[in-house]
Amino acid sequence: MRQFSFILIFISLISLTGCNSKSEPSNTTNDCNRPKYAIVIHGGAGTIKKENMTPEKEAAYKQKLNEALNTGEEILKTGGSAMDAVEATIQVMENSPLFNSGKGAVYTHEGTHELDASFMDGATLNAGAVGGVTIVKNPIRAARLVMTNSPHVLLTGSGADQFAIDQGLDTVPNTYFDTESRYKSLQKVLEKEKQGMGYLEEWPDYKYGTVGCVALDKNGNIAAGTSTGGMTNKRYNRIGDSPIIGAGTYANNQTCGVSCTGHGEYYIRYAVAHDLSAQLEYTNRSLEAAANEIIHHKLMKAGGSGGLIAIDKCGNIVMDFNTAGMYRGYAKPQERVVEIYKQK
Repeated sequence: MRQFSFILIFISLISLTGCNSKSEPSNTTNDCNRPKYAIVIHGGAGTIKKENMTPEKEAAYKQKLNEALNTGEEILKTGGSAMDAVEATIQVMENSPLFNSGKGAVYTHEGTHELDASFMDGATLNAGAVGGVTIVKNPIRAARLVMTNSPHVLLTGSGADQFAIDQGLDTVPNTYFDTESRYKSLQKVLEKEKQGMGYLEEWPDYKYGTVGCVALDKNGNIAAGTSTGGMTNKRYNRIGDSPIIGAGTYANNQTCGVSCTGHGEYYIRYAVAHDLSAQLEYTNRSLEAAANEIIHHKLMKAGGSGGLIAIDKCGNIVMDFNTAGMYRGYAKPQERVVEIYKQK
């Protein structure tokens, strides 16, 4: 009898000390076969359909996505940091008129440009962001410097512009961001408004755009960044999810790095980027399952549309979206994918 009691006590102690393997999260480092590096990018989600794309335009997007991946991958392959890779990769897309960030930023209602960006270091959970900047050539650089060179997380408007000047960043006149295609888009929206049609309903891609990057380096550090020109025809200095840490961007070495693109108001309300990280931290869900739950269930049920990219601490990658397409791509050692349309 005494021996039986001892066995029961021993079993109880095993349970209390957590030796039951079912309590161990499936995404622990011990289960990882982490690659030397990984990098994933997006260039915005929306009504992107092959029938609406010329072969020349499709080729131009794929070329620029590959150029961006080349830039970040080269840094990672040669032992560089995830943070350097994210910043350099996003700058490639900011400098292209193809994307709604930097040079290709959309127009506000007043016919100007207001740009947002954010940056996060998964090793320290330090972060920086800028909102509504008007003269900063590469907002992602300003966001990273807010993180490293200031005690703040988010700077906006003229103050953020001044911070960029003080940091010696390249500045440009606001007209630098002018592009004919974005101007035509604004005029179409304004014309519909005159006809009494709200742009929220009639202009399906008014709220899409944005570029982002997440990288994992050889040391297991994760960084994430996002940059955008915001919403076509936006008013009143509107700021979306892109510069909001936890909504449009998040990075944590213990879970994952995330960059989002879509209808920013929903991404803010549902703290999408942090939600993905939290699901990995508090549940046994895989990165793919967690992203699917957010993008195809939570957001769609609420009426939100868009997508996200992410890398977890084991180097797993997702590029998930609930729109017709998303400019996207990723690279790992000996592996690369660049896609635009929804895969059937």
